[in-house]
Amino acid sequence: MKSIVYSQTGDPSVLQLVDRPVTEPGADEVRVRIVVSGVNPTDWKSRRGSAPGQGLAFDDVVPGQDGAGIVEAVGAGVQHVGVGDRVWLVLAAYQRANSGTAQEYAVLPAERVFLLPENASFDQGASLGVPAITAYRALTVAEDGPHRLHPGALAGKVVLVAGGAGAVGHAAIQLARWAGASVVTTVSGPAKAALATAAGAQHVLTYTDPDVVAQIRAIAPEGVDLIVEVAPAQNARLDLAVIRNRGSIAVYANNGGDQVTLDVRQHFSLNVRYQFVLLYTVGADVIRAAAEDINAALVDGALTVGEEAGLPLHRTDLAHTADAHALVESGVVGKVLIEVSAGFAPAA
Repeated sequence: MKSIVYSQTGDPSVLQLVDRPVTEPGADEVRVRIVVSGVNPTDWKSRRGSAPGQGLAFDDVVPGQDGAGIVEAVGAGVQHVGVGDRVWLVLAAYQRANSGTAQEYAVLPAERVFLLPENASFDQGASLGVPAITAYRALTVAEDGPHRLHPGALAGKVVLVAGGAGAVGHAAIQLARWAGASVVTTVSGPAKAALATAAGAQHVLTYTDPDVVAQIRAIAPEGVDLIVEVAPAQNARLDLAVIRNRGSIAVYANNGGDQVTLDVRQHFSLNVRYQFVLLYTVGADVIRAAAEDINAALVDGALTVGEEAGLPLHRTDLAHTADAHALVESGVVGKVLIEVSAGFAPAA
């Protein structure tokens, strides 16, 4: 089979296409024929490491945390998926050398493999994983709940999504709308505003507007219930100005800086909760619950992709995985997908 590997950290040129034998799954493992691999910022950040040429935990690594495909074989103890099932994957490469989705066949832990609903395409499946579960987690950490999502779970709540044109922001908008929230999002300009609107946000604002706080307060006079935050260093003052008493700010990235300065007394007075979100260490139980609810949203048609849905798709093939990484690293708007298998086709 064809696999992409890298044996040292660095720019996309460290990614190499090689031939490797297909391996059999062990107990509690699944072998999946990868149809589409999704590329996330976490993939290029892992490939870059902290310095070029830095050593790896393994001799070489197959990248790719997310993907979708068809189950080819299952090991002992696997019950929730079977041979021939269409599936989507998350954290495929986490703490494993050879399980990433940038290859034709991946053997990975069964707990990272989930059935793909019949009405969902492989494109949708490969676009879930890290972005959708991160968004789900951010929407379910508030003190006043909910801790699971379903239609009506966020009814009466106002959710502010910072960076609504990004992959996590896009999923957060769609999941929040599916769960019944009123969604406000902030973007940098008209092009991204159009995408956030297509995703379903009812209120799309430009974060550089001098009166953006007043605009948000006009929508939510008592303050927003929950903020899904991509840039806490840049947005700390804005978030404090619009969060309600006992509101929560879920931080999933550090765009704009690693250091955040908070006014302790003002946050005290509002009982504000900051919740940081990192999918790698959130726990298998949270990921499993998220996957169940995300699949329910897929069945309801709530998690669509493509430019008409607010998430443009950019494609490469496996041999051009380096180009896919470079696209994501450049900050391209939308989702970058790698068409891995010759049998690539959306679901009917």
